[in-house]
Amino acid sequence: MPKYEHVYLARQDVTAQQVEAMTNQFKTVIEELGGSIAKLEYWGVKSLAYRIRKNRKAHFSLLNIEAPPAAIAEVERQMGINEDVLRFMTIRVDAFEEGPSAMMRKREDGDREDRGDRRGRFGGDRPDRDRAPRRPREESVSAAPQEGAE
Repeated sequence: MPKYEHVYLARQDVTAQQVEAMTNQFKTVIEELGGSIAKLEYWGVKSLAYRIRKNRKAHFSLLNIEAPPAAIAEVERQMGINEDVLRFMTIRVDAFEEGPSAMMRKREDGDREDRGDRRGRFGGDRPDRDRAPRRPREESVSAAPQEGAE
């Protein structure tokens, strides 16, 4: 049976209990159509990169689903009707990720290689690069006012 990772975003106005109830409703639909839920994760309320239907934040939820395509189509149809669901995305995968998802893992301090340096391209000390000391600034070319500027 095909495996899917499904993430949906619910409006920030609904409570966590209402999001849990919606998740249970979608779970029931999947199970009635011959599928099963391998993992449920509630990621909490997070800020959106841009506004969606006047919402700046949303409740994020992940479902790892093992179900026939008809069950996925029905869940997506119901999410499209539900006014509390802002967005959803379903991706077919070969295997589920073991353990907690990337959103649930704790960020480690020594994990800089994956995230990159947050100070930008030129910020911070670079021990791998020896820089020559800067030369002193030269005085301005002309101290007198320039022509045409009075």
